[in-house]
Formats: sequence, structure tokens, C-alpha cells
Amino acid sequence: MNHEPMPASVMRAGASDDDVVWNILGQTYKPVQWTNSSFAFDTLFPPGTFVPPHIHPKQDEFIRVLEGRFELLLDGASDTAVEGDLIRLPRGIAHGIFNRSDAPVRALFWVAPSLRLYELFAKLHNLGDPAEVVRIAAEHDVQFLPPPA
Repeated sequence: MNHEPMPASVMRAGASDDDVVWNILGQTYKPVQWTNSSFAFDTLFPPGTFVPPHIHPKQDEFIRVLEGRFELLLDGASDTAVEGDLIRLPRGIAHGIFNRSDAPVRALFWVAPSLRLYELFAKLHNLGDPAEVVRIAAEHDVQFLPPPA
């Protein structure tokens, strides 16, 4: 539920807003905060899972790595982020997020403003067709890039 205004509260470890848990292409997303101005969600990326390069043209995105190691594609350059690191992804910048390790990665993601990302995740829940994920994402202001040649 989008809380406007957001109530003062404590979100307990492992909990999510309204007990919502999404499975998106093998990753687990749990919304923990959602207003018009921002949207935050806990994630679990099992080994071998990833979000291919994409762009949020109207949102800034941030990722705090809580456990594990992400390999990243940031505006055409490779980088890594480990436990405690903050990844800053300005709107309009292409980025991809990969867990190429043999251990899960836990991270807190947030975007500002929220726009329609919550609705996108609800539509992508348990959807297994990557082409359909790309099509639906485009309808929600997330542009996946074509794979490299």
C-alpha cells in the first residue's frame, strides 16, 4: 500500500509492506517503503541472477549492498560493489547488476521518485518470459537495452 503521508514506524528485519514478496526472474524483492517521492525494497539475488543493462529515464536509483558482491555495468564501464558499498545510479544512466559469485547477494534498493516501479514489480511477479519482462518494463518507464553484439 502506498502510504501518503508515510506513517512513523519500524519495519522489522525480514518484513515487507503488507507481506508482499515478489519473485522476479529468480530474485526476491520485498517492498519496505513506498510513497510518491521514493520506493525502497529489500532484494536477494541468488548466484547467477542479474538485471540486464537498462535505464530509468526519470528516476535516480541507489543500492546499498548488505551482503555479497555485485558486478556492475555503469554507463559502459565495469565495476564491483561489496558489503557496505553504496551504488549511485543517476537517472538516464545505463546500468546492469550481476551476481556472478557462488553466494547470494542481499541489498537494499531505492528509487526517487517512485513513479510506477511498484506497479511494474507487481506485474513482473512470477513472469518467466524475459521478452515479456522487457515489454512490460517499457510501459513503466524502464528501458532495457539490447544485448551486446
